[in-house]
Amino acid sequence: MPRHFSMVRKIIHIDMDAFFASVEQRDNPELRGKAIAVGYDGPRGVVSTASYEARRYGVHSAMAMSKAKRLCPHLIVVNSHFERYKEVSRQVRDIFSDYTDLIEPLSLDEAYLDVTENKKGMDLAVDIATEIRQRIRSELHLTASAGVSYNKFLAKIASDYRKPDGLCVIHPDRAFDFISKLRIEQFWGVGPKTAERLHHIGVFTGADLRQLSEKHLCEHFGKLGPVLYGFARGIDHRPVVTEWERKSLGCEHTFETDIKSSSAIAIEVYHTVLQLLERREKVAFEGRTLTLKVKYADFTQITRSMSADHALTTKEQILPMAKALSQDIGGEQPIRLIGLSLSNPIDIHEAPILEWVEQWLPFKE
Repeated sequence: MPRHFSMVRKIIHIDMDAFFASVEQRDNPELRGKAIAVGYDGPRGVVSTASYEARRYGVHSAMAMSKAKRLCPHLIVVNSHFERYKEVSRQVRDIFSDYTDLIEPLSLDEAYLDVTENKKGMDLAVDIATEIRQRIRSELHLTASAGVSYNKFLAKIASDYRKPDGLCVIHPDRAFDFISKLRIEQFWGVGPKTAERLHHIGVFTGADLRQLSEKHLCEHFGKLGPVLYGFARGIDHRPVVTEWERKSLGCEHTFETDIKSSSAIAIEVYHTVLQLLERREKVAFEGRTLTLKVKYADFTQITRSMSADHALTTKEQILPMAKALSQDIGGEQPIRLIGLSLSNPIDIHEAPILEWVEQWLPFKE
């Protein structure tokens, strides 16, 4: 048992396998066993989720649909049904709730559970994870992978370790050896750019990372330094957070055909403002800063922001600011995407630990 824990927590990370695609295959028998991709089948469509049959051909989420179809010529593209996915996600959450109220959803298809104290009085977290996976299979006819360990960092890695339909336990006594063998790219929060910087200073594995001092990591990676230092030693004190305050809200639209004229830009900005207002009303979010995001045809990107001393809640408040921010964004380079977001909420009650998590730990793609 690691010396830095007086009491070892029992954390489970549950990850539904190819969730959107699996729901489509479950609900449509003719799709079972076939290579499918969920998403928009258009010139700028993107894969939301690919079935494991499609993944064998290299198809994966966030890939351009056109590339996916080249890699897998017999790929079946299925339109997204997000209301259905939300409904199934709630059913999965109901199963979790039979074991603990300490549930931290990361997205529709994955969540952390703290089962240190659980409703069933079960001693072993692995038994809880096994039972949850069995219930998901028998009640919802879907599969899930689970990771079990004493903190969120290791539970997340464990759930990815034996996908699909797998279960992996990282015991405290084996954590150091397990971490030592991990490629640095497997560390949650280490993206391609951070991995490249780590490679540059000779870090390729968890064992390499453990050789660096916290001071050295802070000099190279700022606030991420102490996090990497702790992860290399199996330390992650982040709690399973059941509630948090939203810090931003946004929407964006990628056009099927690039736009360039000032009239087309004005129309799209107007529609984006209406969409932003619709989303804001659903969650009752109040922010004081409006940010415009523009992506050009060559994939270069700009952002512009404007703040007020009051909450931006109406079209009369937001539209003039959006028009001002979008002045002169057109030009020689056509535009492929426009987005707007609200941030800088009136009240912030989040714990400090959530602030740094949001800065460097992205949600699942």
